[in-house]
Amino acid sequence: MVASISLAAYLAFARRASARGIDRSVPRPVGELVWMHCADLSRARTFARLGQRLMAQREGLTVLLTTSRASGTPPDLPDHILWQEAPSESPDDIEAFLEFWKPDACLWLGPWLRPSLIHASTRKNVPLILVDASDLGVENKRWRWLPEPIRGTLQLFSYILAHDTATATQLKRLALEDTHISVTGPLLDEGTALSCNETDREDLTALLAGRPTWLAAHVQPAELATILKAQRATLRMSHRLLLILSAANPKDADKMLEIVRQEGWRTGFWDDGDMPSEDIQILITSDPRELGLWYRVAPVTLMCSSFKGGFGGRNPLDPAALGSAILYGPGIGNHLGTYSRLAKAGAARIVKDTDSLCAALTLLLAPDQVASMAHAGWTVMSEGAEVSNRISELVHLVLDNEEAHP
Repeated sequence: MVASISLAAYLAFARRASARGIDRSVPRPVGELVWMHCADLSRARTFARLGQRLMAQREGLTVLLTTSRASGTPPDLPDHILWQEAPSESPDDIEAFLEFWKPDACLWLGPWLRPSLIHASTRKNVPLILVDASDLGVENKRWRWLPEPIRGTLQLFSYILAHDTATATQLKRLALEDTHISVTGPLLDEGTALSCNETDREDLTALLAGRPTWLAAHVQPAELATILKAQRATLRMSHRLLLILSAANPKDADKMLEIVRQEGWRTGFWDDGDMPSEDIQILITSDPRELGLWYRVAPVTLMCSSFKGGFGGRNPLDPAALGSAILYGPGIGNHLGTYSRLAKAGAARIVKDTDSLCAALTLLLAPDQVASMAHAGWTVMSEGAEVSNRISELVHLVLDNEEAHP
């Protein structure tokens, strides 16, 4: 493919850039590898979730996520996703990166483009897919005085999946006749249907049948007092109410158990084999790997690490994926967009203190109210899954060397 004049000028300037070297500390796994570049650090976790889905669907697949050097390590990446900084625009760094990782396909999430890296990938016959295309630009601010290479760079992508119809129309006006352009909608964060022990689930479901239950997940020690006050107040209206309390840090569970027992609560410790019998008011658990179990058995989940500053909240789509209505505190900066989506749909509700938490729990004791929130959560989940499904199907076709028409 012949580069446009503006792209050729950019590439000529990039050849003057000094090489910085690449990270070879993690060996390249055997088998297929999909390289995912995320130009927006705030969306890295959402993008990585898509990679997690791809790995679950395709045996032996590895996903490498790269972000810009200046952005730092993305927070809260899912397990088994490899990450490193993207190479510079130096041809030497790019060549070393592509030769080391040998990607079988690349998914690129804008808005910033790296013309030199993208051009070199094409020359290595790496299929390139631009997802959620919207307002696009060149990442390197120092080189923006050069002729705009956007059109020439976009022509290097095999497929472009546009954020909306207006973007697709704009891209088609650039005469990208050799590129498949389609509208998929925005890439949204997805929850994961966390696994659980089916025997435990069946036993707990039978044991708790008809008993009002709520879960406080990812609890920080500083949040414990608010949660216990709400449990005590709500018990006056629902004397069988069970609180399942899951610590954010497993090391804090023993201390929380001690505090709860000192306050006189009838308490069970799941780690010791205790079951939530009728005389148990609070059941404490320490293992975050069992949250898939608790999201399934608790109709209502309070997503903690959100009442006190500095924790940023936790992803609410995991409980939403398993049919639990969601309550949350104001400190959810790391997942603000996701909570906003759920709240707008009626699947989540903010609570700021003991009184508002107690009021929300009282409301959600009514089965129709909690069912309505759970259904709204399913609706939000399906919206995100539709876009991810379309992208995943395209990636599999590309890896299978089949012509795709998204």
